Amino acid sequence: MIVLSLGMMSLTFVIATVAGIFVIPFLHQLKFGQEIREEGPAWHKSKSGTPTMGGFIFIIAMVLGVLFAYFVLPLMGIVIKADIFILLVGALGFGAVGFLDDYIKVILKRNLGLKAAQKFSLQIIVSLLISVWLVAGGFVDTSIIVPFAKGLSVNIGWFYIPFIIIVMLATVNSVNLTDGLDGLATSITVIVSICYMLIARRVDSGVVAVFASLLAGGLLGFLLYNAHPAKVFMGDTGSLFLGGAVSVMAIYMRMPITLLIIGFVYVCESLSVIIQVGSFKLTGKRVFKMSPIHHHFEMCGWGERRIVAVFSLATAIVCLLGYLS
Repeated sequence: MIVLSLGMMSLTFVIATVAGIFVIPFLHQLKFGQEIREEGPAWHKSKSGTPTMGGFIFIIAMVLGVLFAYFVLPLMGIVIKADIFILLVGALGFGAVGFLDDYIKVILKRNLGLKAAQKFSLQIIVSLLISVWLVAGGFVDTSIIVPFAKGLSVNIGWFYIPFIIIVMLATVNSVNLTDGLDGLATSITVIVSICYMLIARRVDSGVVAVFASLLAGGLLGFLLYNAHPAKVFMGDTGSLFLGGAVSVMAIYMRMPITLLIIGFVYVCESLSVIIQVGSFKLTGKRVFKMSPIHHHFEMCGWGERRIVAVFSLATAIVCLLGYLS
């Protein structure tokens, strides 16, 4: 299985690397440049005009990788269940919402993109469709595994669908918030994907092991272009796709609670925004110099590479903890 996982990672790494050679100049040609928002750090203004919607680089790699795994691997005696397509569709569903948001920002030149209510409503629709498909299709039951409880699972019955909708929404938007520095969301999600690959091998979930391997490889290829100084940004197209992929893998393995451990950095990014907004509305004071929290560290004088390195190390540590759970 480890040889298969490394092979799948290599496949999407090569595809993403090659795709970037063509996609980035194409985005330049279409003038799909990122507009930097006024409320961000002042020095981010120099990034204005960097191509966005680069998430298509690893999305292309993922789609081709999944098709290869399902149609070509059986010719080599390795059968991958069709379940892998629900993981892909779940990620693509959220990626489509992100694409619409990017389209409005980049093509229609409305910097804020979709209104918050519109974006959230579309995410709810995608979450509902995916959750019903998962349950009605028999891909999952209504039980979830409790971490550190030696295989204990709890059946939450009718509350299951509302619960996993909340999990998907929280994850997707947390990953979206994490995508604020060159290579940050990419690096963290590579580590999360590798963790899920290892967990899937441990619980004998070949579908997730292959899917996670493909995702890790695609992101490593994308990181060649997204690391500081970034030649391309993933945009909401990419970040929402990643949030969908991570959440659906966790749900498929009945481990949405474990996602709180593995996705610790995602959680911190969201909590920092919630705390900042809540504190300002209640007291008129800010807890952080700027939120999400990666901007707070920037305002404290940390460079982007240092923040990415520290956040990635923290992710590796909590992923080890999640694996042991």
